[in-house]
Amino acid sequence: VIDLTGDDKDDLQRAIALSLEESNRAFRETVLEASIAENKASLKRTHTEVWSDSPNPHDRKRQENCPVGLKNVGNTCWFSAVIQSLFNLLEFQRLVLHYSPPARMEDLPRNQKEHRNLPFMQELRCLFSLLVGSKRKYVDPSRAVEILKDAFKSSESQQQDVSEFTHKLLDWLEDAFQIKPKNPMVDLFYGRFLAVGVLEGKKFENTEMFGQYPLQVNGFKDLHECLEAAMIEGEIESLHSAEISAKSGQEHWFTELPPVLTFELSRFEFNQTLGRPEKIHNKLEFPSMLYMDRYMDRNRDITRIKREEIRRLKEHLTVLQQRLERYLSYGSGPKRFPLADVLQYAMEFASSKPVCTSPVEDIDTTAPPVFLCMDYSTGEQPDASVPPECSGSGPQAQQQQQQQQRVSIHKPFTQSRVPPDLPMHPAPRHITEEELRVLEGCLHRWRSEVENDTRDLQASISRIHRTIELMYSDKSMMQAPYRLHAVLVHEGQANAGHYWAYIFDPHQQRWMKYNDISVTKSSWEELVRDSFGGYRNASAYCLMYIDDKKPFLIEEEFDKETGQMLSGLDKLPPDLKEYVEADNKLFEREMEEWDALQARKLQQEKLALAAASVAPQPMSTEPCPPDNTGEPFTLEYTRLLRFAQEDTPPERDYRLLHIIVYFIHNQAPKKIVERTLLMQFADRNLGFDERYEKFRDTTVFLLIGLELFLKKSYVESLMYLIYAYQYNKELLAKGPYRGHDEELIAHYRRECLLKVNEHAAALFETGEETKVNAGLSIMNELVVACIPLLLVDEMEEKDMVAVEDMRNRWCSYLGQEMESNLQEKLTDFLPKLLDCSTEIKSFHDPPKLPSYSTLELCERYGRVMTSLTLSRTPADGR
Repeated sequence: VIDLTGDDKDDLQRAIALSLEESNRAFRETVLEASIAENKASLKRTHTEVWSDSPNPHDRKRQENCPVGLKNVGNTCWFSAVIQSLFNLLEFQRLVLHYSPPARMEDLPRNQKEHRNLPFMQELRCLFSLLVGSKRKYVDPSRAVEILKDAFKSSESQQQDVSEFTHKLLDWLEDAFQIKPKNPMVDLFYGRFLAVGVLEGKKFENTEMFGQYPLQVNGFKDLHECLEAAMIEGEIESLHSAEISAKSGQEHWFTELPPVLTFELSRFEFNQTLGRPEKIHNKLEFPSMLYMDRYMDRNRDITRIKREEIRRLKEHLTVLQQRLERYLSYGSGPKRFPLADVLQYAMEFASSKPVCTSPVEDIDTTAPPVFLCMDYSTGEQPDASVPPECSGSGPQAQQQQQQQQRVSIHKPFTQSRVPPDLPMHPAPRHITEEELRVLEGCLHRWRSEVENDTRDLQASISRIHRTIELMYSDKSMMQAPYRLHAVLVHEGQANAGHYWAYIFDPHQQRWMKYNDISVTKSSWEELVRDSFGGYRNASAYCLMYIDDKKPFLIEEEFDKETGQMLSGLDKLPPDLKEYVEADNKLFEREMEEWDALQARKLQQEKLALAAASVAPQPMSTEPCPPDNTGEPFTLEYTRLLRFAQEDTPPERDYRLLHIIVYFIHNQAPKKIVERTLLMQFADRNLGFDERYEKFRDTTVFLLIGLELFLKKSYVESLMYLIYAYQYNKELLAKGPYRGHDEELIAHYRRECLLKVNEHAAALFETGEETKVNAGLSIMNELVVACIPLLLVDEMEEKDMVAVEDMRNRWCSYLGQEMESNLQEKLTDFLPKLLDCSTEIKSFHDPPKLPSYSTLELCERYGRVMTSLTLSRTPADGR
């Protein structure tokens, strides 16, 4: 997450420095954890570590043929997106892996003596080699990122935007390969264009080199419109005529396109009114195959002709659309309707027959109103048919009548008359058959004429659109095909967000999503949804196309002797192969140590089971049956077995009733069941088995959490539901009957988190200092800390949608006017909320649980489950 707001200092420079400072700590302390370092900015609270990524190294083992991810080491999602896009260019990958540093310092170019580019290239080689042959699911790029620290701190490399990182990277690569006669990085990423124009009446032509080509997004609907606007600047009429005027302007024509063509989409602009940058969320379409022929200098003449033709077509199109609009929005007032519908309505009105209402019974409206006596002490109202004077007599009745008031009852439907000649629906009062025949004929003819004109206009507009679309479809203008290789996506606002990349795998013929440590299969539909813009807050900010006529860019390398395709470690030079093998051995040793530790634990459990197989003799015969025949033992076991086998509703969980039911559900060894039951007979106050104690604790967490949720105490409820879910997840990992319904707990955990988020947002909206701070404190302490728990399980789509809703709730404030102190607080908070890491950061201590008897626990659990059933709605999904 990158913060681009603040004073006149270089904000990105500060963000990068902060990221690198955090990465130092993360690299030393959590080398083996898949996480990002916590944002340092003003997160002041004391934590106790509860959960972290799985210590099981097998969970971090790379699946066969699955690409390796990159660990986010502190606000470095932009680094991961760019590096993965370049790594998957196999020609670039080969150049980096086989890079040979100069043997003598004297051979280095002068600007490399600052000892930055060469160390970076060495670390980039190591990083690429791990991405090729590591057995880990993801690798740590900290050392390569650390080297960026000096560059972003130096005065000569001030960064103005995140996209400048790519420029800096290409500069370093270009410097690193300057020792070769022909710089391969320049050949790969740089092209040339010819600037042809007029300046103050004088014509000029200049050739310029470019790397990333910048394009404006605002005001355009697709990539070609952006390119057309970028290729023409100012007034250019004089370029096409022999006359020289004082107008100035220029055209750009590509003379040489690079094999890797990168477009930088400018989706950020500075709002002068608000005094801060804003992101442009407009939709911008781009194709998977882009033909660049129309922008080439060799096609300058034919492109100008086609542009002129398109200009005339668009002018005609504008006229036709204006005429069509008059038909579709007819009228002079604020409300307008299609003219064909207006004529149809007029025809329907003219042909309607007047139907009058039935006469209403004559009602004597001159009669006095009816009064009823209401007793205000009781709220009772007597029957209207009983007159007040008949309600009683005598002093007592008169006294009661004095306490009563007379209230007039208004009867609007019987005291108001409807005019007997009012039609039931609009219709002409007087129209002859001849008038109706003439009018219907005219209206019908006019409506047909209008419909025909509308169809003709729509057909003409469609033909012009189609003509414009096919203007460059002839073969001569499809000789420079570029295929989309990677799309770098930004989600968030101008001052905070997250980055990831979609990269095309040409061998598997599918899109892959590279999101830090997560590398997953994707699709063109998902790419379109997240990259075109106009949907949520995600959109592409960089497009990387590759020359489709140069397959070496993505072709695998083959062995010169055997002719077989090289893969894995065989692709690496000897030094890197040795480096990766050493790292893989370290990882294998870690897995072996883990396996050995688990084997020791298993052996200890077996010994414990063996020791438990001998049931101890009771110290006293008093609690045992008098005849010592064992019949009570058998009866109790039979009773509990019946409970375990009974199919019960959710509000009656017999596992809470007795530990033996829990053991039977989970198929505990018979000797354990017998021993536990004998011990219960020997001592009724015996403590619970630790395995069962975990289940009871989970139940109490869930019980209290749901009780508080039903009372709408969402902030207090959240911690109980969070710990109920985590404890329950640990139980279910050991068996399906060890815990409770995971989906149920996940549902209320998610709903509670949404309620807490809404409560915090409401406090923030008040603008009051105390409430704003309280709201942000709730977000930092609870919501932000809990979001990774929802993100860690990518299979739960509802959790992902909930996280997106919470983030959008707060991102919506960025476009609103607010006081500077609120804006500052929001800017400081948003990067934490938008952090897409799945690292489980430090957390609160679990709430202290009260002690419940078995009967009390069962009763309260039954009540809360019954309440959930009664309060359920179909939308709950439960």
